[in-house]
Amino acid sequence: MSFADPSIIIPAAVAALLVGLAKNGVPGLGILVVPLMAHAFPPRDSVGVLLPMLITGDLLAILLYRRHAQWRKLLTLLPYVLVGMIGAGWVLSRLDNETFRPLLGGLILLLLGLELLRMYKRWHHLPHHPAFTGTVGTAAGFATTLGNAAGPIMNIYLLSRELPKHQFVGTAAWFFFVVNCSKAPLYWHLDMITTDSLRFNLVMIPLIATGAWLGVRLLPVIPQRLFTGLVLGLTAVAALSLLL
Repeated sequence: MSFADPSIIIPAAVAALLVGLAKNGVPGLGILVVPLMAHAFPPRDSVGVLLPMLITGDLLAILLYRRHAQWRKLLTLLPYVLVGMIGAGWVLSRLDNETFRPLLGGLILLLLGLELLRMYKRWHHLPHHPAFTGTVGTAAGFATTLGNAAGPIMNIYLLSRELPKHQFVGTAAWFFFVVNCSKAPLYWHLDMITTDSLRFNLVMIPLIATGAWLGVRLLPVIPQRLFTGLVLGLTAVAALSLLL
């Protein structure tokens, strides 16, 4: 596989821009990166190549929004995330990504439907139920470890906490930075991250930074209601893309 191939560089460059934009402005765009990278690389390899790009985007978002993070919203979630990550680590070398994708897409649509129903019925206690937290946390840990695809699940969780835009972005940045960094040794051990892929990631950094710059300028001008609608809408599109 040649990293200089235009069929690899072009979709990866678009993905890098979207990573920066999603991590710093419109979180719903993040999941669109997964199918883009899977188009450029074999599915399993794409997961490893993408991870350092995501960590770069997380780091930029932390530098910009670190004061807005709401750690209390994450502490009850993290133990369940760890359970999901352990389970995904066990099956990662065995499960076919193509088989997993429709299952993940269906789960995301189910959670999205639950969130829309909660908003319509004005249920305020459902997101705080331990079963909801446990399901979301385990699914997020499993999805992020297996395919860098926990974005839609965490979007739904953070939206259910009714966080303002900046708190949403700051809280998500810290969550994914911690989780993504913890996955890196596993991916290296499984040869999903290599010295060649890391060199390729270095080339993508300016594009990720450009996307972050665009995201920072977009976030203040997006009304809160439109922000919520964009996140939910893009989450639905991404889930359908995984199913199809």
